[in-house]
Amino acid sequence: MLSVEESTGQYKKIHIVHIVHGFVIGGLENGMVNLINSLPEDRYHHSIISITKHDPDFATRIKTANVELYDLEKKQGLGFSWLIKCYFLIRRLRPSIFHSRNLSGLEAQIAAFCAGVPIRIHGEHGWDVNDLHGSNTRYQKLRRLIKPIVHHYIALSSEAEQYLQHVIRIQPERVSRICNGVNTKKFQPLDNQHNPFAEFLAPTDLVFGTVGRLALVKNQAYLIRAFAQLVKHYQNAKFGLKLIIVGCGREELPLKKLAVDYRVDEYVLFAGARDDVATVINAFDVFVLPSKAEGISNTLLESMACGVPVIATNVGGNKELIPPALWSGNVVDVEDDEQLVRAMGQYVNNTQLCRLHGELVLQHCRKNFSLTAMVEQYASVYDKNNKEHDTCVV
Repeated sequence: MLSVEESTGQYKKIHIVHIVHGFVIGGLENGMVNLINSLPEDRYHHSIISITKHDPDFATRIKTANVELYDLEKKQGLGFSWLIKCYFLIRRLRPSIFHSRNLSGLEAQIAAFCAGVPIRIHGEHGWDVNDLHGSNTRYQKLRRLIKPIVHHYIALSSEAEQYLQHVIRIQPERVSRICNGVNTKKFQPLDNQHNPFAEFLAPTDLVFGTVGRLALVKNQAYLIRAFAQLVKHYQNAKFGLKLIIVGCGREELPLKKLAVDYRVDEYVLFAGARDDVATVINAFDVFVLPSKAEGISNTLLESMACGVPVIATNVGGNKELIPPALWSGNVVDVEDDEQLVRAMGQYVNNTQLCRLHGELVLQHCRKNFSLTAMVEQYASVYDKNNKEHDTCVV
C-alpha cells in the first residue's frame, strides 16, 4: 500500500480514482475488482481510496498492474478530518475521473470538487439498514445537496434509477443504469469437485446456502427462522436438511445464538469468510438471499452462473435478475417466514426440480448478465464523460 503522504507523479492513461468505505470483502467491492481487472490496462489507471482501510488479502484479487491503494484511516464516529485528508490526496493524484460509491463515499465528492477533478461520477449500489429503499429523509437531503457537483450517476438496479430520478430529481440523461455482470468462466457448474464441507454433510443431504457479510441488512436471521420451520415440518424427509452460512461480520454471535435457540445448530454451519466462492456455491443445492435491501447482488448472479437454483427476497434488483418463470415461487417478501419455507420446501425430496431450475437460471444468467457487457457500459460512461469534458489524461 502507498501511504497518503507519497507523491504519485503523472499518468499517461485515463486515471480514475475510486472511493469506498473500506476495500474489503463485499458485493460492491467484488464488483469493483471485476471491473478493474477487465478494463484495458493500456487505457486506464486506477487508484482505490478506502475511507477506513483495505484488506490486503482481498486486494490480492486485483490481477492488473495499474492499481494503487490508499487508506484514509477514518476513525469510527463523526468528524471531517478524513475529508481534508482526502482532498490533499486527490490533489496529489490529479485524476481525470472521480468515482464514489454509495452513501458512505458521497461526501468525498466535495473533496473531489474542491480539488478540481474535472469528471465526478457517483454510483448507487444498494441500501444500508439505516436507509432501506432510500427512505431516510436526512440522507435524501444530503444527496440533493451534493447533486449539483456530480456530473453523472450510475444506478445498478431499476429501483435505484427511479429513486435518483424521482426522489433526488436527477435528470434522466445524467443517470445510467448498469447491471452487474458475472464472470462465467470463473463461476460455472463444477462436476466431481472436492466438497469443502464434506465433514459436515452426508451424501444425501439437501443443502441450502447463503453468502454475504453477517449484518442486519443481509438478514440471515430470517433464513435461520425459516430453515428451523422447514426442519420441523420435514422431520421424516427422504434427505437430511442442512444450511451453510458463508461470511463474517458483527452479527455472527447473535446468529449462532439464534440457531441454538431454534434448536437447529447441529444442522447449520457458519463457514466464515471464504475466497473460494465458486467452489462454495457449487456445494449448495439451493442458494437463498434473505436480504432486507439489495442493489444488484453479485452472489445471486454467481449462484445462477453455477447452475444453482436461487431464492431471494423481493428487494432492490433481485427480481430483475431471476427468470420470470421463477418469480411466483422463488421471490419472497421480506420477513414472510411462510413464503420462504414454502419456497425452500419445493426442493425437499425433489432433486429433479433442483436440476430443472438450476439449468433455467444458468441459461438465463449466461444470456443476460455477461461481465463483458458490464465492462463495456462502464467504459462507455468513462470515455463519454472524459470526451465531453475535454479532460485529456495527464
